[in-house]
Amino acid sequence: MKALEIKPGVYWVGAVDWDLRGFHGYKTQRGTSYNAYLIVDEKVTLVDTVKRHLFDEMLARIRDVVKPERIQVIVSNHVEMDHSGSLPEMVRLVPGATVVTTKAGEAGLRAHFKADWNFRAVDAGQEMAIGKRTLRFLPCPMVHWPDSMETYVPQDKLLLSNDGFGQHIASTERFVDELGFDVVMEEAAKYYANIVLPYGAQVQKLLAAAAGLEIDMIATAHGLIWRDRLGDIVAAYKRWAANETVPKAVIIYDTMWHSTEKMAHALREGIESEGVPATMGNLATTHISDIMTHVLEARGIAVGSPTLNSHIFPTVAGALAYIGGLRPRNRLGLAFGSYGWGKQGVAEVADAVTKLGWEMPVEQVTVQWIPGEADLAAVRQAGAQFARAVKGR
Repeated sequence: MKALEIKPGVYWVGAVDWDLRGFHGYKTQRGTSYNAYLIVDEKVTLVDTVKRHLFDEMLARIRDVVKPERIQVIVSNHVEMDHSGSLPEMVRLVPGATVVTTKAGEAGLRAHFKADWNFRAVDAGQEMAIGKRTLRFLPCPMVHWPDSMETYVPQDKLLLSNDGFGQHIASTERFVDELGFDVVMEEAAKYYANIVLPYGAQVQKLLAAAAGLEIDMIATAHGLIWRDRLGDIVAAYKRWAANETVPKAVIIYDTMWHSTEKMAHALREGIESEGVPATMGNLATTHISDIMTHVLEARGIAVGSPTLNSHIFPTVAGALAYIGGLRPRNRLGLAFGSYGWGKQGVAEVADAVTKLGWEMPVEQVTVQWIPGEADLAAVRQAGAQFARAVKGR
């Protein structure tokens, strides 16, 4: 349970959750970490805590550096309990510590823990001297909760970025360059797609506010710390926040007796015949959170469903509800599927896609019962038409 010095006098004292496999409805196959940071200065400062069940692990790492009783300031960048779950135990150890958070953060902490701690609520740009260092506070409401805040340490060119730029990864490595850029970027994209995507406008404001800061390290609340290639992750966030897309397609579907599945593969053949790559997402075998990683940058999204009991197939309905909550913009949609005696399922898909605000350049593609070769040829033609629209935007 050793702390890790990430800057002179600044230590990672978080905890690694090797067992976590689900978070906010999406799959975390690589686990996660809850990153807390200890700043040793005239006023010893702890930035965030960890999920409650890992408090002892965090405390052991703090003790590796200083006696916990020396902590005078606790910064709560985020109320959510994977960040604040150990805060009550920490305050019990240091009841006189100042708990620094946003106004919304104070309200949230009081509501969560029925606490009457020594709060100091801060606004954008406010600073707090802790010795040779100054903490500068950057509230970022709705990235991704109303209370969210980042903390900047100008003397160390260090941004403690809360959920921004994070990833759900459990590892013995603490830095991106130690684990591998490609792996971390994959998880950073998945994290953004499944948590941050609805808040693009707020992310853009935060990026603009941080643009004038000297930063050579981004210490995240989850996953690996960025000490190189900062420009790459910031550039990715700019693209994602603007809902920029590339000419790719994602085909999301489920099937009962393989008819809709056959259509999905024919659709892929048609799309790829126009030089547009297409990713397949069978909801029976692939979780929607993994599919969202591809939706993040794909311009074309085709959604297929059979009709069950005069309605959309349940897994497809759930996927569309999940996508609807994340609100990806600037996409083209296509609805397809098979049916027996009623084609209401595909109509409901089309209605859901329309409500997402996506353009639909191709009419609904339906096949009754089992598709024959002529049916599949028509599906391929629809896929090619859709691909041309995807390329043409």
